[in-house]
Amino acid sequence: MAESPLIQFWRAAASSLADPGDEVPPAWSFGDTPEMADKLLALVSAGKKTATTGLYQEYVNDGEPLPIVGELSIILDGGGLPQALVREAEVVVTRFGDITPQQAAAEGEGDQTLESWRAGHRAFFEGRSHIIDDDSLVVWERFELLYPKS
Repeated sequence: MAESPLIQFWRAAASSLADPGDEVPPAWSFGDTPEMADKLLALVSAGKKTATTGLYQEYVNDGEPLPIVGELSIILDGGGLPQALVREAEVVVTRFGDITPQQAAAEGEGDQTLESWRAGHRAFFEGRSHIIDDDSLVVWERFELLYPKS
């Protein structure tokens, strides 16, 4: 029986690491549509996107643990195929209103301004039925692309 694309990808990516660990890392995609997943993955692959932000309340609602510095993740494209391996470099839980211009720019989206970040993320989160204000907690993550190297 042939290995799944995820296992094939993990074997290739793990061979480039000094200590890959024993388990296949979690796999996920950016955004909530295949098109958004592909667009944001392209920014990661080009080295323009080195951070992402999630809504803290969604972690709570989904019973998901917060990311941990050093943790590996496999990033999927819009078709669900593995394309990139990243490592968490920094995880910050902060207020939506306290995101800095530098944090916003690291996401590599839009014109990379704080204003663009706020508008885009507010629309995204509110489109998922959340009410967002400056006090809403977010989880900002900076990551390092490990495989394939850009």
